[in-house]
Amino acid sequence: MIRECRLDNGLALLSESMPDLRSVSLGVWLRQGSRHEPAAINGISHFIEHLVFKGTERRSSLEIAREIDAVGGQMDAFTAKESTCFYIRVLDRHVDLALDLLTDIVRHPRFDPEDIEKERKVIAEEIHMVEDTPEDLVYDMLYSSRWAGHPLGRPIQGSLETVADMDPATLREFFRGAYVPNQMVLSVAGKLDLEAIVGTVQEAFVSMPRAAAPAVGEPPLDRGGLVVREKSELEQIHLAVALGGLPQVHPDRYVLMVMSNILGGTMSSRLFQKVREERGLVYTIYSGVSSYSDQGYHSIYLATRPQSVGEALKVIGAEILSLCHEEVPERELAESKENLKGSLMLNLESTYSRMANLARNEMAFGRQFSLEEILSGIDAVQTADLLRLANKTLKGGDLTLAAVGPASGLPSDFSDLGLS
Repeated sequence: MIRECRLDNGLALLSESMPDLRSVSLGVWLRQGSRHEPAAINGISHFIEHLVFKGTERRSSLEIAREIDAVGGQMDAFTAKESTCFYIRVLDRHVDLALDLLTDIVRHPRFDPEDIEKERKVIAEEIHMVEDTPEDLVYDMLYSSRWAGHPLGRPIQGSLETVADMDPATLREFFRGAYVPNQMVLSVAGKLDLEAIVGTVQEAFVSMPRAAAPAVGEPPLDRGGLVVREKSELEQIHLAVALGGLPQVHPDRYVLMVMSNILGGTMSSRLFQKVREERGLVYTIYSGVSSYSDQGYHSIYLATRPQSVGEALKVIGAEILSLCHEEVPERELAESKENLKGSLMLNLESTYSRMANLARNEMAFGRQFSLEEILSGIDAVQTADLLRLANKTLKGGDLTLAAVGPASGLPSDFSDLGLS
């Protein structure tokens, strides 16, 4: 059962009891990510996410690590385009410790100047690591090219230049404006005593005042084009293609999920079978959906030898056009639906997934969805819906292609895809 509690200062506490399990997952989520940063301090949300683990007014970084390790728990965090999350997973008997740790790091980080300098170096290494990881780099390039000049197009980790310029005063000021209760969701799932958790949360957060929500601005405009990072030392070219997508709350979101799954979401999908299994052109190929509050895109990723790029793109283009011109067979549609539903239900057996689902639904929709409602949404997708949405999002429009690797095999335009 899902329960909601809202403090007067705007903090939302969401919980789901899973009494047959022994674990509990707790997360503090902020409606704050790299999208909400001025260009000059791009990466500051990610920098702060790192810094809160460096120590609080009551704990050193070593004490934070020891306390969670001593109970066999898991503790981590991540920054996204429109959110930041800190989470812990522990046995049910250690919930009090987990909740105390979470509230301590998000309420009382110390921002010690020496710690800031150490973490600045760590983040610089993380940025270099992305540069050395073609699959990560090509997606950073895809964002920055497709949504050039817009905050959603900037890298979450920032740049070496912006990270180098962030001083303690700037970090503290941004923290005070972002880590406020009306921009927070605290979600809990597992075997729990809800009344005890509510009391602890109220005591920890009730004194925090509200603050203005971060400015979101206009949605980004899709931009087509080709962006290339020459890395001749690589054996393969890593390619990411962006086509039209949908915002998170769009009524056709279930249609998009099914369409992407059919195109490249599974080992039996069209792209995997045609490009890898039948022609042996790639080891990895898949499609996916990136959706945000007001914009989104549908992407395809593959890595192949330079001499195979043209053939691979032709096959991909043919499969996309097939979705635009021909109805998906009923058997293929039914199998894709069952795959999505099965994956969803298996995933929701995890307390972490349930905890994350609570927070994401709250932040995107302002309400919770029952499993039955989601399954019904998937079941309602028809072949005509797929045909309509494919023509709206996949054909024509602005195509964006990012490439990392030896550039010799790259096309000068998108003619190989055949989608113009």
